[in-house]
Amino acid sequence: MTLAVRVTVVIPCRNDAGFLDACLTALAAQTRPADRVVVVDNASTDASAAVARRHGADIVSESRIGIWPAAARGYDEARHDADIIARLDADSRPHPDWIARVVRAFEVDSSLGVLTGGAEFYGGSPLTNYIGDRWYVGGGHYWVKRWLGIPLVFGSNFAMRTRVWERVRELVDRENAHVHDDLDLTIRLRASDGVRYDPQLRMPVSARPLQTVSGLSRRVVRVVTTFAASWPEGSPRLRAADSKATDAAPAVSGEWTHESGEWAPEFGR
Repeated sequence: MTLAVRVTVVIPCRNDAGFLDACLTALAAQTRPADRVVVVDNASTDASAAVARRHGADIVSESRIGIWPAAARGYDEARHDADIIARLDADSRPHPDWIARVVRAFEVDSSLGVLTGGAEFYGGSPLTNYIGDRWYVGGGHYWVKRWLGIPLVFGSNFAMRTRVWERVRELVDRENAHVHDDLDLTIRLRASDGVRYDPQLRMPVSARPLQTVSGLSRRVVRVVTTFAASWPEGSPRLRAADSKATDAAPAVSGEWTHESGEWAPEFGR
């Protein structure tokens, strides 16, 4: 008898009680519920912990302020009893079939190690939402795939097998609060980890980081900071050499294929 896949959703959170409440409400409405929800309280001074507790989530604390320290703390907590570690941010609002789609993808493909998707920005102007969707996240997927050979893992919308985290947990720059945690994770992954991007796996996320020039600029600058902090891991030459030296299964990374076999319209193009 095949045992059911156990899914733990990890949500790092710092002073985001209002967004967290909406996120956990959306998780409670999933057609396939999570087996466990872990909220990482990153030294919040608002009601974030109380909101998580009211929704029945498990709460773990991380005193080092930063998305990577908080996210890594959550993944470490989840790895003990989960087959799949799924990740949301507090301002994510997953569609009702999000977990069901993720689980189905892993169940039908044993080579799939990491599944990630795109964004649907809310709360901004139509122009801001469009730029965030098509060019900020979409452009990231496109250019990171060209540079690293695998899709960008989008931190607000991805899931990975626990074995993948076990492999990279000591490699990532988990204590560095000044890098993009999802890009740093992507840099440590290899094609043999089975990283795939599904343009139809969409996640509503807040447009608040993109509503000011300074906010957007800070995130773009962190791309450079992340590559600098992880160099030479982000070097295509080194990654190509690593791939040749790996005795793992053939590379399976790429876009998640559907009948059309195409990217979503204009996504990163």
